Amino acid sequence: MSAFRFEVVHASRRCGSRARVGRLHTPHGTVETPAFVAVGTHAAVKACTAQLAKEAGQSLLFCNTFHLLLHPGPATVEKLGGLHKYMGWHGPILTDSGGFQVFSLAYGSLAAELKGSQQKKGASSVLRTTEDGVLFRSYRDGAKVLLTPESSVQAQKQLGADIIIPLDELLGFHVTRDRLLSSFERTHRWQLRSLQEHRRNPRGQAMYGVVHGGTDTSLRARSTATLLAMGRGGEVGGSESEGEG
Repeated sequence: MSAFRFEVVHASRRCGSRARVGRLHTPHGTVETPAFVAVGTHAAVKACTAQLAKEAGQSLLFCNTFHLLLHPGPATVEKLGGLHKYMGWHGPILTDSGGFQVFSLAYGSLAAELKGSQQKKGASSVLRTTEDGVLFRSYRDGAKVLLTPESSVQAQKQLGADIIIPLDELLGFHVTRDRLLSSFERTHRWQLRSLQEHRRNPRGQAMYGVVHGGTDTSLRARSTATLLAMGRGGEVGGSESEGEG
């Protein structure tokens, strides 16, 4: 039996409401949902120790694969015992794919996106996006890094989080319908490749898919159905625009 299990504790009885309270069980403990999840960008919540985070009521911490990929590197974290030992945190941990931060390099801040502002030509650290993955320059030393669905999952395996996320392509808010549809198809191909890589070596982790489709509700419904057909552990809402989950 899987160590991951979600149970509904209470569902709203109000007409039309889908609100609910639940519990997500993981190998490192239970998360009461809905939950506020603190972000430990570099595997540390700023100005807060693991013990203080626990005392503040945190049950799940989030770490950024993008930043940890560039420094100190997944191999180093794995050598030191994985994120739980590295952070001194014994509760559940979630890592993202790194895609959000990579594509943020191309689009800038959410505020700029919504205002229709554009990055200066040549300012983006994203060099190109292909079917294989996304090539970008490290903000630390300028080195070229290729992030693929497979390499993202491999990095998250080394980091050792409980819940991992497949690589997906995030778009800016102001995109054409054709660009949205093209990205929609590609991101589900990437998510399938991510899932296949995960299943080669599960390591006791669960992978949660990311719902896509921008603000198009029909596309988001189609995305949800596609992910469910893949047989993932859960779904994460996202991709209404870059910078928004």
